[in-house]
Amino acid sequence: MAVSPQAMPSLRAVVRAGLGVPLGLLAVLAMVVLPLPPMALDVLFTFNIALSLVIVMAVFYVARPLEFGAFPSVLLLATLLRLALNVASTRVVLLHGHTGTGAAGQVIESFGEFVIGGNYIVGVIVFAILTIINFVVVTKGSGRISEVTARFTLDAMPGKQMAIDADLNSGVITQEQASKRRVEVREEADFYGSMDGASKFVRGDATAGILIVLINIVGGIAIGTLGHDLPFSQAARTYTLLTIGDGLVAQIPALLLSTAVAIIVTRMSKAQDMGGELARQLLGQPRALAVAAGLLAIMGAIPGMPNMAFLMMAALCGSGAWMLHRRNQVAPVVEELAPPPAAVSDSKDLSWEDVPPVDIIGLEVGYRLVPLVDRAQGGDLLARIRGVRRKLSQDLGFLVQVVHIRDNLELAPNTYRINLAGVPVGEGVAYPERDLAINPGRVFGKLNGIETRDPAFGMEAVWIEPSQRDHAQTLGYTVVDTSTVIATHLSHVVQSHAHELLGHEEVQHLLDTLAKSAPKLVEDLVPRLLPLGSVVRVLQGLLGERVPIRNMRTIVETLAEHAGKTQDTATLQSQVRIALGRQIVQDIVGLNDELPVITLEPDLEQLLQGSLANGGASPGLEPGLAERLQRRLAESAQRQELSGEPAVLLVQPQLRQTLARFMRSSVPSMHVLAWNEIPDSRKVRLVTAVGR
Repeated sequence: MAVSPQAMPSLRAVVRAGLGVPLGLLAVLAMVVLPLPPMALDVLFTFNIALSLVIVMAVFYVARPLEFGAFPSVLLLATLLRLALNVASTRVVLLHGHTGTGAAGQVIESFGEFVIGGNYIVGVIVFAILTIINFVVVTKGSGRISEVTARFTLDAMPGKQMAIDADLNSGVITQEQASKRRVEVREEADFYGSMDGASKFVRGDATAGILIVLINIVGGIAIGTLGHDLPFSQAARTYTLLTIGDGLVAQIPALLLSTAVAIIVTRMSKAQDMGGELARQLLGQPRALAVAAGLLAIMGAIPGMPNMAFLMMAALCGSGAWMLHRRNQVAPVVEELAPPPAAVSDSKDLSWEDVPPVDIIGLEVGYRLVPLVDRAQGGDLLARIRGVRRKLSQDLGFLVQVVHIRDNLELAPNTYRINLAGVPVGEGVAYPERDLAINPGRVFGKLNGIETRDPAFGMEAVWIEPSQRDHAQTLGYTVVDTSTVIATHLSHVVQSHAHELLGHEEVQHLLDTLAKSAPKLVEDLVPRLLPLGSVVRVLQGLLGERVPIRNMRTIVETLAEHAGKTQDTATLQSQVRIALGRQIVQDIVGLNDELPVITLEPDLEQLLQGSLANGGASPGLEPGLAERLQRRLAESAQRQELSGEPAVLLVQPQLRQTLARFMRSSVPSMHVLAWNEIPDSRKVRLVTAVGR
């Protein structure tokens, strides 16, 4: 049918308006009611077969199942089209079947005459075999796989979401990447849930095909003998050939779509070239081909067997195995040879260049962890560490120094060590060929593997095989790879020692950056009111108490306001904390209106204030009282963390800095705040009061 050029813009407008699919669906439903001529049936049956072939090829060549997210809807529409064609062809067969085998069009006649040789008994057998293959084998198997995959995917969603949150918090991924991965997790769950439902349509379609054929045969024979006075044998032959031809025309696309369902639900979620993976995993193993060739040769040597066929296939498999083995043997191996060391002249004297500088942040790895930092071997640890630096620099407010990575043969093969200024501050054991399943506090089973603890936070964990990843997530574990484990540990260590990484050079850069927008403010502070060293000590004190220095303008303004009254860095730090009170509380409780706090009983506060009245730097408590105080505060902090709330100790301003230093080593998770640091917009909720 020719389409005029004037009609093309209107067709494009219909497609752009999103009316193409709804109109096509209405046309399919109209086929159930309106009679179709044989020529229209030929065109639609041919289109149905072509559509099924296109769907199978699209499923085969798509990189990931989620890239064909519309497959469940396409499957439903294709099934409706085939059922509508069954109804339309049934009407034509029953109304005009008495005129001959060409009554329902050339496609049905060809399948009835050419494919099954005009023998309706053969046609019934062929149709029964195709139906058994489709209904019992392909459809039932794909339906079971869809059901299991959908259940496991939904069960694994919480673990996957927690893994994304862990990567985001450690700086391994950005907020945009985390949002993208969350969308992928939701889309994966929606896709496999839809596939579970769509597979039921395919199974129902196979059942409907069997019933339609039986109804057409019985109804056609009855109409031919009673309504058109045909002999029973002629009516049986004519209507059976038409019905079987119609059934085969519908059953072949149904088998193709069932195969497409089975292919897409048995594929892995990761991106892969299915053809290349099959060639590599199935035909790319010379040992398997060699063993198969040997077995075929033995079978070909047995008298009475089809010797020529078996021996030819054995020769083909053997030659393939030899070629693959030869290709693997002659694969070029490229070795990078280090240039020979230059001869050192005895006359050359030592200089300052011979003294190696100490790395501010260093990471040493054992030789089995070297592939993690080698891009040529697929290592992604460098990219993860770069993400950690970016995240920490944004959170802390200054540029975190470069992490220098080197191998250390003195370490155990699977051990890594984190150094700050040349001093080890963290160490762990990692297995590059395994994943770490972390117990977040509530899991529903145990895993087989190497039991350990998360090196960053000390949580119970198990090193598992990658094949157990989905099962572990289903049980509630948070599963991360080896690079993420090391990057998270590095992030935790750097964040805990951030005050040691901030020096004069970094503070000068911060002041220079602020001077671009507020030059007068920086000029009045340094060096007129405060030396640079005092500013450095104030900022280091803030970082030591986990207060980011992102808001440099407020910090510098506060220092400029109070530097004329005092040069004491502890007092200046307290004033800066008051100015940053809103930020400090925001970082602790987020947007919650209430701030849960732990306080000290009045008599204990009076005792501490009395011990500091003489200007002492620390409370003069007897060892027993100090130990009890630390233990009770640690217990209170643990109860708060178990209830999902932060541990905050609220004290008098005169005691805040002393108690913060007193609790830093024993209860590092506890925040020590003064009353004047809490903004007026926040409500305080007393949790407990600790006494002596």
